[in-house]
Amino acid sequence: MTMACLWQVFFSMSFFCVIATGQIQYSIFEEAKKGSVVGNVSKDLGLDIKDLIVRKLQMESQSKTNYFDINLENGNLYVIDRIDRETICGMEDVCFLYLEILAENPINVFSIQIEIQDINDNPPTFSKNIFHIAISEYASPGSCFSLGKARDPDLGLNSLQTYNLTSNQHFKLGEKISTDGIKYPELVLQKALDREKQNSYKFILTASDGGKPAKTGTAVIEIIVQDVNDNYPLFNRETYKISLNEDVPIGFLVLHFNASDADEGSNAQITYSFSHIPENAKDIFSLDYKSGDVKTIGSLDFELVRNYEMTVEAADGGGLVSQCALLIHIVDINDNAPKIQIKTLFAPLPEDASPGTLISLINVIDVDSGKNGDVVCEITEQLPFKLISTSNSYYKLVSTGPLDRELFSNYNITIKAEDKGYPVLSSQKTIQLLLSDVNDNAPLFKKSNSIAYVPENNPSGSSIHRLYASDLDINENAQIVYSVPMAYIKNIPITFYVSINSETGVLYAQRSFDYEQLREFQFQVMAKDRGSPPLSNNITMKIYIMDKNDNAPKILYPSTDSEAIDLFEFIPHSSEKGYLITKVIAVDADSGHNAWLSYHLQQASDSSFLTIGQHTGEIWLARDLHETDSFRQKLVVIVKDNGVLALSATVTLNLFVAENFQQVLPEVVKQPRHSDASSNVTFYLVIATTLISCLFIVTVVVAVTAKCRKANTPVGFGILNKPWYPQLSLKCPSQFSDASLPFPFSYDVCVTLDSRQNEVAYFKPIQNVPTDNLIDTADTANESGFSQDKSASASLNQQAQPNTEWRFSQAQRPGPSGAQPTEEAGVWPNNQFETERLQAMILASANEAAEGTSGLGGGTGTMGLSARYGPQFTLQHVPDYRQNVYIPGSTLTPTNGAGKREGKASGNKKKSGKKEKK
Repeated sequence: MTMACLWQVFFSMSFFCVIATGQIQYSIFEEAKKGSVVGNVSKDLGLDIKDLIVRKLQMESQSKTNYFDINLENGNLYVIDRIDRETICGMEDVCFLYLEILAENPINVFSIQIEIQDINDNPPTFSKNIFHIAISEYASPGSCFSLGKARDPDLGLNSLQTYNLTSNQHFKLGEKISTDGIKYPELVLQKALDREKQNSYKFILTASDGGKPAKTGTAVIEIIVQDVNDNYPLFNRETYKISLNEDVPIGFLVLHFNASDADEGSNAQITYSFSHIPENAKDIFSLDYKSGDVKTIGSLDFELVRNYEMTVEAADGGGLVSQCALLIHIVDINDNAPKIQIKTLFAPLPEDASPGTLISLINVIDVDSGKNGDVVCEITEQLPFKLISTSNSYYKLVSTGPLDRELFSNYNITIKAEDKGYPVLSSQKTIQLLLSDVNDNAPLFKKSNSIAYVPENNPSGSSIHRLYASDLDINENAQIVYSVPMAYIKNIPITFYVSINSETGVLYAQRSFDYEQLREFQFQVMAKDRGSPPLSNNITMKIYIMDKNDNAPKILYPSTDSEAIDLFEFIPHSSEKGYLITKVIAVDADSGHNAWLSYHLQQASDSSFLTIGQHTGEIWLARDLHETDSFRQKLVVIVKDNGVLALSATVTLNLFVAENFQQVLPEVVKQPRHSDASSNVTFYLVIATTLISCLFIVTVVVAVTAKCRKANTPVGFGILNKPWYPQLSLKCPSQFSDASLPFPFSYDVCVTLDSRQNEVAYFKPIQNVPTDNLIDTADTANESGFSQDKSASASLNQQAQPNTEWRFSQAQRPGPSGAQPTEEAGVWPNNQFETERLQAMILASANEAAEGTSGLGGGTGTMGLSARYGPQFTLQHVPDYRQNVYIPGSTLTPTNGAGKREGKASGNKKKSGKKEKK
């Protein structure tokens, strides 16, 4: 049978598999060829071959060299490197290799134990190639001489079995068995030697093992015949066993040999040497040839070599040699800390990972033995993670609670491994675990609402505010898009007013705002991230329009709607200092400081004659008047607001000092008319001349007709027949009224004929003029008849002098306008909203006066607003603007309980006794 056939038969019987207690065990002979199959892991572990690649099987070995690997296509465990049992396990009777297979999806660790069986791959060897033996010629037959023992690292029958010596007539081979059962070859003298005949001999010593085929080793034995030296050196023991800690220092004395020799002289001088020493021990131990001291010259390591076996011989000066065995056992100490290896790490970990999620597979190894190799592994910090032991050396790192990246974006997990030896050794390893973000946080605004103040008349497209939302997430989960959900303001889409930059959150005005039209509005702004699914949040945005001074004051009274008609006010001769002539009422569409109005005399014929309340608009007499005074005053009042760039409006008043209307009528009609036209002057002059001519002709015709009908016409009406004032005629002038005040008072002048054929002129109050705060006209005029004789004279019905008691007393008059008529009184509101409320009440009061539907309003201090706003709006600090609506001729007569005006009763009128003659 050839050698190849023997190997095939040998290996075909060498593999077997044992599965017990969750561990797979295989057996294989050493020196198996590369690629040899040890076993099918897939079949033995119950794994599907299709899942081997998916589960990513990996081979881990506890030895430095990895001898095996797994074929993921068929699941076979095969050899990838040379296996030498003697190198792996030395002289140990049983040799195992421990493997671990790691599988993913799910994570599993499978333990595999492979027994390495011995084959006869090592021949016996001697420590020396040539053994020199000196034998005295006087040695008697039967004397034994020790020879060097051969060594075979194989086991059992494959180890050393027999010795053979070249046949000769003087020596034979004998064996000596020690107490440990070790065979030592001996040379036995059979026949006496004669140095003179032959002084040396040479033989071949052969050592054979029991393998098939057997392997042999040889050594040369040279025998030198010497003179008599008949005592051999003697050791105290045949075998010395020493236990040595692996941490002994270099130079440590291991053993002192002290052999004895009964001879004397040079034959008793003993020298020591290693007749056999392993190669791995030559750099560790030394033997002093004189003293016999064995010392360490290198470091011991239990994890590398646990036992040393050496042979020491002692030789005397006569050449006699004896041997002993030295067995050194290395004792393990706890000199190796556990080693932590991260086999797999699933990072980054999603922050929404559920408790129990596998994070890492950890392998902890301690190469020490016994308790020194028992390891306890734990996490040093209080973290939401824990270690779960899966086998003797593997741990699973899993989560134990919910994770939140926004609180902790990463964890430094420190794992501590500690053995049970003495002293205790430990090691640490830190795993940096990153958490990946999930979209679990919606964008957040700092407040639930935001306010922006925008000045009116802003440019269209200008930025008015910026909104900012933050998101605790990162990357796309924190990218925010801003938008304005569709909404309507007064049935107009919100996009007509504002727009927003989706990336920056800047709000833009789509139009120019007008405070007088829109003062505030609100809408929702949504911030949405780009996560999946996206999360969003809303904020209420309030826009307040800030007022600017873009509206000039508007004068409500006296009315300036018709610029062709001058405004007149009467001042009776009997008026005294402090007499309230009239009151200017103005409003401003703006608000706040922009609506605070002040009144000033811009132009006056005699500024010392009048005074005006800066905040009330009331015009008072600055000095007393007498009946003999004849006074005509043209007054221009300017009303200014309190804006930064103040706006103003003016009104022109004509003041007359007279007892009745007829006294000032010539002056009225002689007032010049101002035309607004600045061009085509000639055209207007022609038209004016034509109209005057026509009026003259009509007047002449009327005068002639009247002369025919009446023999005597009162001289007083001769004035009326002249075209001094175009609105006056024999007809009722109310027919020509254009809703402006054509006279100083709101009257219609009518001429009638009674039964006595007398012409009577009287003034009729216009019905559509406000009647608030007017003097009583119940007895306004005395009728005077016209006599038919030549001396008879006609007298116009004279208007009674206005009652000086029409004003409110200081107790009745609300606000500073009544308390101090000649001084600047009252305090203006100090904020925009109070001013706006004041403005609303002023407008309401003016509307009531214009409608003529009420008298003095709802009572003292309410400005006629109590019916609309209730009694809580009795503005004691607001000027009483009802006093500004002064229209003589009303049937209402405000009275003064204090009786300040010359002691006259309410409603008394002064009748004129004067008549105009023809």
